[in-house]
This record gives sequence, C-alpha cells and structure tokens, in this order.
Amino acid sequence: MARRLEPARRLRGRVRAPGDKSISHRMAMLAAIADGETLIESYSASADCLATLECLRRLGVAAQATAEGLLIQGVGRSGLRPSSGALDAANSGTTIRLLAGILAGQPFETVITGDASLRRRPMRRVIEPLRRMGATISAAEDDLAPLVIRGGRLRGITHESALASAQVKSCLLLAGLFAAGETVVIEPIPTRDHTERLLSAFGVPVVVSGATRRVSGDYRLQSPGRLRAPGDFSAAAFLLAAGLMVEDAAVCLEGVGLNPTRAGLLTALRDAGASLDIRNERLEGGEPIGDLFVSSTTARPQRQIRLEGPLTANAIDEIPVLSVLGAYFGGLHVTDASELRVKESDRLALIARNLRAMGVELEARADGLTIPGRQRFRGATIETAGDHRIAMAFAIGALVAEGPTFIDDPACVGVSFPGFFTVLEQLQRSGSAEEKLLAQS
Repeated sequence: MARRLEPARRLRGRVRAPGDKSISHRMAMLAAIADGETLIESYSASADCLATLECLRRLGVAAQATAEGLLIQGVGRSGLRPSSGALDAANSGTTIRLLAGILAGQPFETVITGDASLRRRPMRRVIEPLRRMGATISAAEDDLAPLVIRGGRLRGITHESALASAQVKSCLLLAGLFAAGETVVIEPIPTRDHTERLLSAFGVPVVVSGATRRVSGDYRLQSPGRLRAPGDFSAAAFLLAAGLMVEDAAVCLEGVGLNPTRAGLLTALRDAGASLDIRNERLEGGEPIGDLFVSSTTARPQRQIRLEGPLTANAIDEIPVLSVLGAYFGGLHVTDASELRVKESDRLALIARNLRAMGVELEARADGLTIPGRQRFRGATIETAGDHRIAMAFAIGALVAEGPTFIDDPACVGVSFPGFFTVLEQLQRSGSAEEKLLAQS
C-alpha cells in the first residue's frame, strides 16, 4: 500500500542513525572467519545485513542477538561448512559479491543467489578476477546470479579494476586471505576503505599506496573481541537533507560515520555554500564519527552542487537525495555516475522520472544529470521500483512539496533503514523538550 506524505512545517529532535550497513556486512563476515568470539554493537537491522547473517548461519557460523549486540562465534579460516541449499543474498549486492570472495577460498561448492532485482545486477566484475585466482564459477549468461562457486587453492593476482567499486575491491581482498602469495587490487580512484580498516582490526595488515591495496594470505584473523558499527552516513544523509530543506529545523544526528572515503556529500554541500556543523568528532573501532547538527540558522547550499570523477564515486549512494536537494536549492550537475544504472534499480532513470512527476525540469544523460536550481515541488505518486534510496530521497522532497505525495512501495526502505518513516514522523511531532535538549548538545 502506498504511503501518503504531507509537507512538513518543522523538524525537531535527536536521531541515532542505524548501524552502518556497509560496515556491518564486513564486520559479520570477518568475525565469522576469525578465531575467537566477536560482539558487534549497533549491527544494522537492515534487510541486507540480515541476509548476510542468514548466509553465514547456513555456512555453519553461530550468530546470536544479545542484549549487548550481535555475538558471532568465529570458525576460523577453515571452519566454514557447505550449505544444505542455495544461499540467498536477497537484495544485497554487498552480500553476494563479498561472500563470493570468501567462498572462492573454500574446499566445497556453493550456490548463491538473490531476489529478482539482484539477479539482474552484473557479477562478471568479480567472477573474472576470482577465476584468475583459481576459483571455478558459473553464472547465468556468465554475468548474473545465481553463482555456482567451487572454491579451491587460490593464488594471489594483481587486478587492475576498470571500475571504482568497493565491492569488487573487498571481494578480492577477502579472497586474498585464502590465496598463496600476495593479492594486489588497483582501482582507478580509491573507494570506501571499510574493509581495509577492519582487516587491520582483525590483525591482517593491508598495504595501502594511493589507489593500490595489497594483502597476503599468510595471516589468520584474530577477533578484536568487541566492535561497534558507527551510524550509517548514507542513512543520515536523508535526515540531513530534510533538516536543510524544512525551514524550521533543529536536528542532531548522533554518532554518524564520517569516513572521508564515504562522506563526499559533505564536501559537495560545502563547495555549494552550505555550512555544516559537526561536533564531538572521535574515533571508534578505527572509524571517524561525529554528531551532525542542522538548524534553521545553518547556511543552505546556494551554488550548484557538482559531482564528477572521485567525488561522484565517493557520494554514489547519496546522489538520489542530492538530486532532490539540488533542485530545491542551487542546482545539481553530476557526471561519471553510470554505475547508478545497475544498482537496485536504474537510479538515474527513476530520479529523472520522479523529479519530472513533481514538476522539476532537468537534463538526463547516460552518466548523469543536470538539474536547475530553485525549483518548487508538487505532490506526486513516486515510483520506487522497490529501491530504498529512491523511496527515501523523494520522501524528503515530499516535505517541501505543494500537496500530498504518495510513495508506492514504502516497505522497501527496510533494505537499509527500517525505521525511516517512523523517525521522520517523530521529527515532525517533537516539541519544546527536544528543542531544549538540542540547544544544549
């Protein structure tokens, strides 16, 4: 059933963003193949991360929710066991691509698949280098899930990727843990480095030089005992955008991950003239975090938001909401974003279609968009194609639209931010007590 959203007059409150989805996946996978027990605090409750846990359980890993967090009993690098049936990655590209790297090093055959959307996403980008490392992999049309992976003795390779993809890089670094010799991954530009940071936390050194990463298969992973996933920056970005767009706002987003390879949205907004207030910056588990504060006195972006090259890659998940922000403020120009064509949906096409439905003019290209600024939105029915980031981006646009907006598939936000609509409603209802608390933050 579609969800009706009305314009918002004000937003007030503190929000702890859900645990980082990208980091949660990686924490669970590394904890599973490490020696020892790992407690993960703030593990993401997203459908994607739950799919990763279910896959690990089917491979013989004990993972249990406790009052303190998610407790994973590591089985070591040789302790995974064959699943009795196909693994289901659901809608999660991170799950299928990263697990493919681990499964390539196992002495058994595994089938891993996903939902209809995931079965349309390209997999040759990981299949080909894993085959060069010594794995035997078959796939539909040699590119699509389900993947049938027969692992074995792997050898380290040097892979120079044509794509700036943290999933490809992470897949090969994980496979490198089971390979003889050194595995080297060279990217066209550096992508998010959560895997490298976490490997170091588990006792595996990663040599980093520019856009090159090197890992040796000589190491056993040792559990660090306790980890905490920071607040998901990509989830927080929607609420940050809401705070900028709604005129009467005072919102604090607590404990958000601020990894510089991930927070390109902040750079883009500052370059466009926004002043963003970050407080209480610190390190947790090797990841920088802080509290983002946006209020009615925050300077809004006045110039065109521009994304190209490395900045596009850094902010790839935030382009849907940046498109909404850009149309409302000083405009948006984005290039080098063709990867958005093969995400959970063709995001560039859906951004263009839904903005036009809301009365916004734009130019769409194969690898990006140009959207004039200072446009006003009208309520519309939003086509999500089951894509969580499209649903949330246009829910933010609905807050400043004239008339009601209808999100056709609101449940899809559960892929990354299950409580999104509840949080949005709470921010609109919050009163003076929350305002006072925010003023003291």
